[in-house]
Amino acid sequence: MARPHHHVYVIELHPRVLDEPRFRKANPGYVPGKPCVYVGMTGLDPDVRFDKHKAGIQANRFVQRYGLRLLPDLYEGFNPMRYDEAAEREVEIGIDLRSAGFGVWQA
Repeated sequence: MARPHHHVYVIELHPRVLDEPRFRKANPGYVPGKPCVYVGMTGLDPDVRFDKHKAGIQANRFVQRYGLRLLPDLYEGFNPMRYDEAAEREVEIGIDLRSAGFGVWQA
C-alpha cells in the first residue's frame, strides 16, 4: 500500500475577495471581520501547491488573486493522509470554518 502523501491546506484570502459576488453568495452566514479562506487538498507539499496557485498553475482564481498565506495551524495536524481521508477532511474543514463564520471557498 502506498504511503499517505496527500495534504489538506487552508489559504488566507484578502478580505477584498468579499467584493466577488460568487464568493459572497457561497457564504451567506459570513460574520464580518472573520477570515476568508480557501480550503483545498493536494498530493504536493502545501507550500508548493500555494506557489503554483499564485503562479497561475492549476490555480483557483480567488487564490491567485487574493491568496495571502497558508494557515498551517488549521490543517497541519491532519497531514499527511491517504487520498480518501484527505478528500473527506477537506470537506470537514470547510464545514467547520464556515460554521464558525469564516468566508470559505472550496474547488
